Amino acid sequence: MTGKKIDIDQLDLERMKDKTTENPGMLPYAHHSGSALVKPEDKGKITGRAVAAMQSQTDMQMSQIYDQMQLLAEQAKKIKARVEVSERIYQASIGFEPLINHKYFLYQKEDGSDFLSMIAPEEWGRKKDFAHFVAEVKLLADHTWEILRETI
Repeated sequence: MTGKKIDIDQLDLERMKDKTTENPGMLPYAHHSGSALVKPEDKGKITGRAVAAMQSQTDMQMSQIYDQMQLLAEQAKKIKARVEVSERIYQASIGFEPLINHKYFLYQKEDGSDFLSMIAPEEWGRKKDFAHFVAEVKLLADHTWEILRETI
C-alpha cells in the first residue's frame, strides 16, 4: 500500500457514476431491481393485430349491410309481384265493388280471361265457372292487392 487513505464513499460514487442517470424514467430498461420489466414492443405485431381487428369489424359490418340489401331486394320483389297481380286484377272482370281489407279470389277462365270472385275454390259446387284458380288476394288501402295464396 502506498499509504494513501481511500475514501470508500467517494470510491462507490466514482464507480457508480457511469451506471446512474438523472432521469431514470427515461431509460429503455429497468434501472433497479424493483423496477417494472420494460420490454420493447414489436411494432409489426401491434400493427398486425390492429389490422386484423379492423378487418374483422368491417367484415361484420359489411355482412350486416349485405343482409339488409337482401331484405330490401326481397321486399322489392314482393312489391313488384303485388303490382303485377294488381294490374291483372284491374284488367279482370269484376262484377262487384271490392272493399279494402276483404279477401277475394282471382280465377282464369277457359278462354284465358280473368275474373275476380268472392267465392273460394273450395266453396264452388260441382259446376266450376273457372279453368284455373290463380290467387287469393286482399285489397289494401293503397288499392294494390296483397297475395295471400297463389298457384302460379
